[in-house]
Amino acid sequence: MKSAEDSAGADVLDRTWPASEREAAAAAGRLGERIASEGLADVSYASIDSPLGTLLVASTRRGLVRVAFPEEGTDAVLERLSSELSPRIVEAHGRLERERRELEEYFLGSRRAFELPLDWSLIGPFAKRVLRATVRIPYGGSLSYGQVAARAGSPRGSRAAGNALGSNPIPIVIPCHRVLRTGGALGGYGGGLERKRALLRLEGAIGEGA
Repeated sequence: MKSAEDSAGADVLDRTWPASEREAAAAAGRLGERIASEGLADVSYASIDSPLGTLLVASTRRGLVRVAFPEEGTDAVLERLSSELSPRIVEAHGRLERERRELEEYFLGSRRAFELPLDWSLIGPFAKRVLRATVRIPYGGSLSYGQVAARAGSPRGSRAAGNALGSNPIPIVIPCHRVLRTGGALGGYGGGLERKRALLRLEGAIGEGA
């Protein structure tokens, strides 16, 4: 049986533990920001709330390198970044403030074009041509898979273009949601068709009932 002293001690721990967790998290956050600011990390990442769910956003010294939807899994995304870019990865929300702000403005409808520098390191040569053509599709506009393939220099490569778009590591900012099937059907989307539909509605490319 617990003594009164033991019970009192447990009560103190119960009341102070959440504060200790918060302090530890804050200290870890400050350390991460310092590591990033001193150039000791090659990749900085942060979680950003959005109408499409909590996005994991990662950036390098070159620019934005990854935007991941929740179901992709934080651990899986970080593991791939570690293996394909660098294991020197740190969570540093302050380093991703510009990305957070531009995404927030976009979802609020006050931003029609992103001005973020991009890091294309995770994108192969053909996919890069496809996605560079995609990034030039204006807000509220759309192209077919065939049109994007043609602009990427492969007029008969609509299927390959679709594969490149489906593996786009920087969705939303590289607007692969603006690529539709010939005739206007949605086609596919790495983040799911409901998200593609939501983004097109946000931009006024399709109506509420579509």
